[in-house]
Amino acid sequence: MQDILINWAPQETRVAIVENGAVQELHVERALERGLVGNIYTGRVARVLPGMQSAFVDIGLERAAFLHVADVQVNGVTPRSAMSAAARTAGARSDHAGGGNTGLPPIERVVFEGQTLTVQVIKDPIGTKGARLSTQISIAGRLLVFLPHDDHIGISQKIGSHELREQLRARMTVLAQVPEGAGPPGGFILRTNAEEATDDELSEDIRYLRKTWAAVREKSYKSPPGTLLHQDLSLAERVLRDLAHEGTQAIRIDSRLQYEHLAAFGLAFTPSAVSKLEHYKGERPIFDLYNIDEEIARALSRRVDLKSGGYLIIDQTEALTTIDVNTGGFVGARNFDDTIFKTNLEAGSAIARQLRLRNLGGIIIIDFIDMAREDHQAAVLAELRKQLQRDRTRITVSGFTQLGLVEMTRKRTRESLAHMLCEPCPTCQGMGQVKTARSVCYDILREILREARQFNPKEFRIVASAAVVEMLLDEESQHLAGLSDFIGKPISLQAEPLGSPEAYDIVLM
Repeated sequence: MQDILINWAPQETRVAIVENGAVQELHVERALERGLVGNIYTGRVARVLPGMQSAFVDIGLERAAFLHVADVQVNGVTPRSAMSAAARTAGARSDHAGGGNTGLPPIERVVFEGQTLTVQVIKDPIGTKGARLSTQISIAGRLLVFLPHDDHIGISQKIGSHELREQLRARMTVLAQVPEGAGPPGGFILRTNAEEATDDELSEDIRYLRKTWAAVREKSYKSPPGTLLHQDLSLAERVLRDLAHEGTQAIRIDSRLQYEHLAAFGLAFTPSAVSKLEHYKGERPIFDLYNIDEEIARALSRRVDLKSGGYLIIDQTEALTTIDVNTGGFVGARNFDDTIFKTNLEAGSAIARQLRLRNLGGIIIIDFIDMAREDHQAAVLAELRKQLQRDRTRITVSGFTQLGLVEMTRKRTRESLAHMLCEPCPTCQGMGQVKTARSVCYDILREILREARQFNPKEFRIVASAAVVEMLLDEESQHLAGLSDFIGKPISLQAEPLGSPEAYDIVLM
């Protein structure tokens, strides 16, 4: 059974998914870091630029937003949509600017100054550039993306075989039908996580998306330009739509105001989740119930200790994530092969949980402890795959390579926990190590020799960290004195906290 805990504050929302007393997933959203992509506005065309085949549109932001002709819907078709609709599984779109504009109508024939448009942000403002817009609206649900101005059923190319995609298309064609005279049905794109969805789950998502669009359209009729018509769901709302399921026992939130908001949202859009919603009134902070803050601290550490005494080392780089398995102090089995096997089995379960907890995506390389027996390798791989089945994110696992490594990929869905909560160390610049005090001393001695050949001061003064100055006065005093004699100038020392143990300055006196 699953419990979901929501810790809400005006500046930040944190969500923990707990199963059998252990935290399985952590989600964090900060109010100031929510982007605009997916937001739908009533906009007013401020200026048409025929030379750029674009228009500036006022949507109520600090800077006017940018609308290219390739993103303008004409007669039910958006030129760019023909190129990118199949790939647009969550509202994100291709960002090429129409490349060759052959066949596109001139922008001045499509929009005019003062015109009111319903537009959606497809790229956040960056620096001096305004947001990028499209008039092709898409609203993302849990399983589907709704295209109210389209009429086709699209299937993600990442879903299974051609036969499976056609089966899903046929099911969706039936489920998406509307009664005669009820208006256009709109189009849908099945997201990758809809591959194994039931008809009931798809129908619920269709109902939610159509209801959302109806509210947007109704609001657009009576709202002035610059009005925000629809914003992507907050993390707390996505809990009800995306994270709660039949196995969810309770959804507890520690804010009365947000509890009432979620209850109203749930009644309108996700009625099946409302009965599980609870307002947490305990005196202890809600995350203290399962020591979740301690779990977050551990999820930011390189090392993960296993119950047996073994441990994992997890390193996240730009290109990939590596996970190294070590036996540590585990000597509980009768022989070394059994020790290795049991450690690797436990590591497989721990790795699957850490991937969810830290939200690690992209290429992942696992270095299990070398196993001599093929049946042990097969059992460890089977355990890893079994534990990964609990992950809602798309995963591909290869077998052991010739070097004994397991290669896998996990789809990136959002920033990892470490990237969201941390930044590179200003001291080591993310390297994880700094030069020794002796190395810095030798850098300083070489720099003084270099400057003595170019300048002729009365004295050289070294400003460095206390550890470096202490070493120059003690273990390296003979080398410092020898350099002073060689250049014929006195060298003085001054200890100052410079932020980094590698930092120093040479002052010409």
